[in-house]
Amino acid sequence: MFKEFKEFAMRGNVVDMAIGIVIGAAFGKIVSSLVADVIMPPIGKLMGGVDFSNLFVSLSGGSYPSLDAAKAAGAATLNYGMFINTVIDFLIVAFAIFMLVKGMNRMKRKAEAAPAAPTTKACPECLMDIPIKATRCGHCAVVLAK
Repeated sequence: MFKEFKEFAMRGNVVDMAIGIVIGAAFGKIVSSLVADVIMPPIGKLMGGVDFSNLFVSLSGGSYPSLDAAKAAGAATLNYGMFINTVIDFLIVAFAIFMLVKGMNRMKRKAEAAPAAPTTKACPECLMDIPIKATRCGHCAVVLAK
């Protein structure tokens, strides 16, 4: 059983997938920081100094100055500001993945679109394939036009 697991784990696609997951998790943290620390503060400032991560509705009926104060009091809250941040995180990650896939597809199409240069041609006399640079057919010995 250990041998089978080792064979499974060492397959190229499993290792590639694991690397992709680790890099994806790190990329997600970078995007979350970008949204929370770079994108949302200027948007909040433009909207009159709003801190999106601190937008919430208390479901317990009390009034709290901040989300941290509501959590410390044990109040049930609806954290719609955090939801807005998470949606923006998702949109940035989705756009980055879209651009990556689009670039990969473009490179793939270029590789497929470039036809290989022919290496043979048909002899006009016997119709056998001969090298492009041949001056005489190796099958019927006809002299080819240059």
